[in-house]
Amino acid sequence: MYVAMNRFKIALGKEADFINIWKNRETFLDEVPGFKSFNLLQGKTDETCTLFASHSVWASEEAFIGWTKSDAFRKAHANAKPATDIYLGPPSFEGFSAVL
Repeated sequence: MYVAMNRFKIALGKEADFINIWKNRETFLDEVPGFKSFNLLQGKTDETCTLFASHSVWASEEAFIGWTKSDAFRKAHANAKPATDIYLGPPSFEGFSAVL
């Protein structure tokens, strides 16, 4: 199993806008071999931002890498427009392989 996460720092007051971007986004993940599940997670809010993470579970790291090189990935990101007033910097990727 492989878990892929992107952490996002979202501007205060823009949390609902960020959630709506994900609610209305076509991911095409169901077209990709090895995809297991996806969740958008909301973390703590501090004086500067609210932390979110996109959390996807894959059969293996190879399956995740296959997604990043797939037509489905290109389709999912084709209409992505950076909303500069929402994001406080680029996302931070974290990948984890199951060891137990």
